[in-house]
Amino acid sequence: MGETSKTNSSHSATNKSTNLSKKKDTSHTIDDVQGSKDTRRITIDKVGIKNIRHPVKVRDRCGGEQHTIATFNMYVNLPHSFKGTHMSRFVEILNKHEREISVKSFKDMLKEMNQRLDAESGHIEMSFPYFVTKEAPVSKVKSLMDYDVTFLGQVINNETTTSIKVIVPVTSLCPCSKSISDYGAHNQRSHVTITVQTKGFVWIEDVIDIVERQATCELYGILKRPDEKFVTERAYDNPKFVEDMVRDVAIELNIDDRITAYTVEAENFESIHNHSAYALVQKDKFELKT
Repeated sequence: MGETSKTNSSHSATNKSTNLSKKKDTSHTIDDVQGSKDTRRITIDKVGIKNIRHPVKVRDRCGGEQHTIATFNMYVNLPHSFKGTHMSRFVEILNKHEREISVKSFKDMLKEMNQRLDAESGHIEMSFPYFVTKEAPVSKVKSLMDYDVTFLGQVINNETTTSIKVIVPVTSLCPCSKSISDYGAHNQRSHVTITVQTKGFVWIEDVIDIVERQATCELYGILKRPDEKFVTERAYDNPKFVEDMVRDVAIELNIDDRITAYTVEAENFESIHNHSAYALVQKDKFELKT
């Protein structure tokens, strides 16, 4: 009885081992459903992943580096003959860079994505908060201001295009309100969104500076009473419509040789209306030259 039990146990263990071995040997035959053929003959312009967060580092104009968290959207085109794309490869590209994703490596990621997924076109959006140390105008107290920044990149037929998008919060004061009121004028916080294509390197701070110079007044993280007096009076002395702001920013961009194309948007979150005021200007300098 004892001998038989041992023999049966031995046979059972051997069978289990053989079965596991067979499973391992056949694992490479798992079907690639995404890579199978599709007969509907509809090309997909963008397919990929959205809203995946990953640590990144960004150089600032002061010579340092900011370590922050970016949200990525990553897409490629999909020919009509393929059923799906390999979603895991997008994540693999991010993880390959670990914490070393930077502005410099952004273009390399675009090319790598197209190559890994055998795509003709690819698109990456990398959005992150960016911080600038600002000094109050009178008290000189320092504080951080945050700005929403997005790097946009696309590759089409091996040609790479990148742009920077920055949302700059500012103050605006209505010229009409100032003109018709016996005292005071309505003012509000506004967002000027600027998207630029460049030749050569442009600091994020350079883009922010252009907008803040042309706003009714810039914003600060901390203001003491003398500072508050200054910015209130500054705004009153420098009223602007949304139309004024986009035009004034556009003038600066037109004379900046580093900028090849741009879009400028201004939105006033009106303090006396239940709607926003909005204006947009866009230009491609290269198209004008040709």
